[in-house]
Amino acid sequence: MRRLWLVVSLGPMATPGDHWFAGDKLQHFFTSAFVQSMGYGVLRRTGLEHGASLAGASAATAAVGVGKELMDRHTKDDFSVRDLT
Repeated sequence: MRRLWLVVSLGPMATPGDHWFAGDKLQHFFTSAFVQSMGYGVLRRTGLEHGASLAGASAATAAVGVGKELMDRHTKDDFSVRDLT
């Protein structure tokens, strides 16, 4: 975990103008929170235990976040590690 934070904090892939505190970061945060919450709730409702539901919701949230950044890279040539953080 420390290594991941070091890589992210150094930001070798950060582009100029990709600030830590920007409007798009709030959008990413709230979208991720929504996906995590809904995913967890749906998985719990299907009868899965807490741990399995949390893992599934986390995987879905990561997939949506990475997918969004890959789409940004494809459409705007702007992949942001800071957005993923």
